[in-house]
Amino acid sequence: MLLAVQLVSLARPAYACGCGAMVHDPKTTMAVGRETSVVRWDGKTEQIVMSLQVNGTAPDAAWIMPVPHRATVKLGDPAVFDRLATLTEPAVAQRHYFWPHGGDWPFGQNGDAAEAPPPSAGRPGVGVVGRERLGPFDVARLTATDPGALRNWLKTHGFHLPAPLASALRPYVAQRWEYVAIRLAPAERDRTLSGTLDPLRLTFTSARLVYPMRLSALAATPQSLGLYVLAPHRMEPRSTIGGSRPEVFFAGRIHPEGPLRALTGSGPTFLTAIDQTFPQPHRITGDHELRRTTHDTPYRRVRYEYALLKVAGIPAWLITVAGTLLLLQTASAALALTIAARRRRRLTPADADD
Repeated sequence: MLLAVQLVSLARPAYACGCGAMVHDPKTTMAVGRETSVVRWDGKTEQIVMSLQVNGTAPDAAWIMPVPHRATVKLGDPAVFDRLATLTEPAVAQRHYFWPHGGDWPFGQNGDAAEAPPPSAGRPGVGVVGRERLGPFDVARLTATDPGALRNWLKTHGFHLPAPLASALRPYVAQRWEYVAIRLAPAERDRTLSGTLDPLRLTFTSARLVYPMRLSALAATPQSLGLYVLAPHRMEPRSTIGGSRPEVFFAGRIHPEGPLRALTGSGPTFLTAIDQTFPQPHRITGDHELRRTTHDTPYRRVRYEYALLKVAGIPAWLITVAGTLLLLQTASAALALTIAARRRRRLTPADADD
């Protein structure tokens, strides 16, 4: 009934991603370029849909993820990420410039737009809660009350974890968290893990919105994390946990449609989109815990498109220049007439004497 994981010589974490740790054969390479997750929380239940972009020469790997309570695991819908990316696109606003640029008449025929740069206790041991086969993934859900027993069980079943990773799991064992162990492999034989992996959707009970990040302290390279948080209100991380200041690039209430409805239900929900980088992963101090902000203030980025200012299809600068020249010409003609009239008035008395 135990997980039959056919991994050979797994020895060290290739990349400690935000939601866990990934290990692979040390004779191969693997890198995770970007981690993007959707977190749905309704005050009682939390769902995490996680997508990883990987590349390297490893034919397979293992991923260990801690969760605060017993989790169910299913395949996620990739369309969720496409929909969220569309919802959080910057709003487009137009700004005008007066004088022509390089691509405008008379310098060129085509306009040239520019963009501005884009806020239970038990005896020590390991229990196997369940095992599933989900697409290309072999999934085992585990409990553990002793970090050494957890490491030994994982080692016995193909997850050869290094000592630093086993030590990093100790706080989760102390808090009686559970674990999801997943074998990752390409759908086709003789292929390597590369590209965007099928997303996984984990659901568990949680009285607080938490995103596991502690294991990321083991990463050897800077990390980038993108979080789409779906909750009743706008949310924010309680702290930076050792990374850069989290940047909110979208906040607003949405009405879920399409693939999002299956994740959130049909009622309105608040979406907070957050980006964060970790230039020095070893500084990570714990898990991300997110809390409600004081106000549900909406926010959306704006992308500016620049265009030549026109009036009735005619460049404003041309109208202004032509109008100015006409005004100057009119003023000049009026001045000439005034001077001529004054001369005639001065000459009139002299002519009368003659």
